[in-house]
Amino acid sequence: MNVYMAETKKMRKIILDVDTGIDDSLALVYAALNPGIELLGVTCTYGNVETIVGAQNTLDVLALAGRSDVPVCIGDSHAINQKIFHRHEVSTRIHGKNGVGQVCLPTSPVKPKKESAMDFLIYGMYTYQEDLTIVTTGPLTNLAKVILKDPSLKEWKGKVIMMGGALTVRGNVSHFAEANISQDPEAARLVLESGLDVTMVGLDVTMRSRLTQKDVDGWRQKQSQNGRLLADMLTYYIQNTLGTGETYIHDPSAIICAIHPDFFTILPFFLTVETDGEDRGRIIVDHTRFRDRNPSTRICLDVESEKVERELWKVMHIGL
Repeated sequence: MNVYMAETKKMRKIILDVDTGIDDSLALVYAALNPGIELLGVTCTYGNVETIVGAQNTLDVLALAGRSDVPVCIGDSHAINQKIFHRHEVSTRIHGKNGVGQVCLPTSPVKPKKESAMDFLIYGMYTYQEDLTIVTTGPLTNLAKVILKDPSLKEWKGKVIMMGGALTVRGNVSHFAEANISQDPEAARLVLESGLDVTMVGLDVTMRSRLTQKDVDGWRQKQSQNGRLLADMLTYYIQNTLGTGETYIHDPSAIICAIHPDFFTILPFFLTVETDGEDRGRIIVDHTRFRDRNPSTRICLDVESEKVERELWKVMHIGL
C-alpha cells in the first residue's frame, strides 16, 4: 500500500490500544494511512482473540499497510480480576478463529517490542502530555493497569477515546453489555471514574455508520494484493454480522472521532459501569454525581454517519 498523501496542518499523536480482530484491523489501516495521524505505537490486549494472537495480527496488518515502523507492545492477557481469558462466542463467529476472518495474512518479520504495553503507554503519557490521544478498541485492562501502576497519571491531561459500551441501545453480548466493556467491567469502571478525559464511542453511534459490500468490492477491484486481503477479511465480517450486505463501523468510528469530533454529538456525563448482577458490564450515568459540575467523561449520542462513512472510504480507497 502507498500511504495516502495530503497536506495537513497538524498531525494528531495517537497510540492505539487494540484486540485486533477485523474491525480493529480496519481502524489500524485507517490510522496507518491517514496523513492527519502520527501513529506513535500500538498496544495489544485480549478480547476478539488472545493477546498474543492479536499482537501478531497487529504486526501483520501494519505490514500490509506498509507501516512496519510502528512499534507494537504486548499487554495483559486477561481481566484484572480474572486468571484466564474467556473468548465470547460471538467474537469467534464474527472474527473467525484467527481473528482476521480466516484470511492468511503474510507474516510480518517484525517482532513485538520487549517493553510492555503498560510501560509504553506510561512513557507516551509523560512524554507527550496533552498532545497525546489514546484510542482504545478493546477491553480497558491495559489503561486500568497504567493507573494502578502510576496513580499520578490520573492527572494526565491528554485524551482517551474508547470504543465500547452502550447507553441508549442494547448491548451486543447481553441485554445491556457491549463486548469490550463486558470483558473487564472493573477496568472500565476504574478508567471512567479516574478523572481522565474519556470520550465513549459506543454502540449508540457505531451502529449508525455502515460499511457495505460495495465499498469492500471497490477495494478489491484495485487489484492489489493488500486490497484483496483486506477485502476478504471484511467480506467475512459482513457475512457474519448483519448478513444484509453491510456491517457496522465500530472500531474505526473511535479513531475517526479522535480527529473529527465535529462529526459527532458529544454530551458530558459522569459515566460509570455496573460490576455486579445481571447488569454487569452496563455503562450508566453515575446518579450520585448528577449535581456535580464539569464531568471528565463524555458520550457520543449522535453521529453524521455519512461523514464517517465518506471519511473512511476516502482514506482507505486512496491509500490501498
